[in-house]
Amino acid sequence: MEGANPWGCSKVLQTPAHISALAFGHVGHLFAGCDDGTLRLYDLSTYRVLKAIRNLPAEVSSIVCQKRAGVDSRDAWIACGQKIYLFQMDTSKMIMTPEDATLTIQICDDGTEDVLNEICANVKFIPDRPREVVSSGYDETLLHFDCFQGSVLSRRKIPTVDVTVGGITLSPPFIISSAISPSGVLAAGTADGRIWLGFGGEKRMHTKKRSKKWDGLSEEGEVAQKITDGPIVAMAFIDNDTLVLSTLLGVVKGIRLIRPANDGLPGIEQVWEHEIGEMEKVNALVVLVARIVIGGFSKDGKGVITIWDRQVDTK
Repeated sequence: MEGANPWGCSKVLQTPAHISALAFGHVGHLFAGCDDGTLRLYDLSTYRVLKAIRNLPAEVSSIVCQKRAGVDSRDAWIACGQKIYLFQMDTSKMIMTPEDATLTIQICDDGTEDVLNEICANVKFIPDRPREVVSSGYDETLLHFDCFQGSVLSRRKIPTVDVTVGGITLSPPFIISSAISPSGVLAAGTADGRIWLGFGGEKRMHTKKRSKKWDGLSEEGEVAQKITDGPIVAMAFIDNDTLVLSTLLGVVKGIRLIRPANDGLPGIEQVWEHEIGEMEKVNALVVLVARIVIGGFSKDGKGVITIWDRQVDTK
């Protein structure tokens, strides 16, 4: 049964350029990357910018934070264009440039032949398996890799649903977002508004030993359901049984996994929905503890960050 949105917007931030990537450093720090090659580090207790990076060569496509011993601020790995930069945010500089990076890695050289056939849009590490990732992109296929061996361990093509009018497909079934729960449930969102869930690699509470093989792409463990008309562009697990996702136009939904009494596959239930009025289009969504942050841009072309906090029920 669908109820009220348990989250409330506590702050709206604006940036000159579109928000393209978000990441939490820790509970009190938020990294926000933009499509003009800039990045800001916000203090979420004051909403002030602590540090900034500018003159990056392309749109910030991804941010991953890393803890360093003895330092409160997280280091940031920033991907943009064909380069990945490592920045240490405890520097005395307020504004940094690529020259201040402690490491720069060139990737995807134009002459490289060993590449994917389609654009790779999402990569997620599998919990408790640091050498294994799942990738997806602008087709209907999920790929499970061993990073050290450089080999594909498994793959799954999401079944397509023929939605056409006059012989024209209204929206392609490409996978444009993904998330993985702490227990190993994989979720994927498609451009035609479907959510796909893979339970084959889930680590059960009563299981002490880790399985030798992560089987999250198995056909026997999948559940798929259409839940919206628009592309699902971002998603994240709040916990093992709760998922939050957003469409391109800013319709945010809370999804709960309904566990059956037997050992059957869980069902999918939408428990709340909210439309973001401040945002024209959504590009990113992150979750940490009792906070959801969504980024994109507004009708006037400005970047927008909306910060939601979980509401306390006083009834």
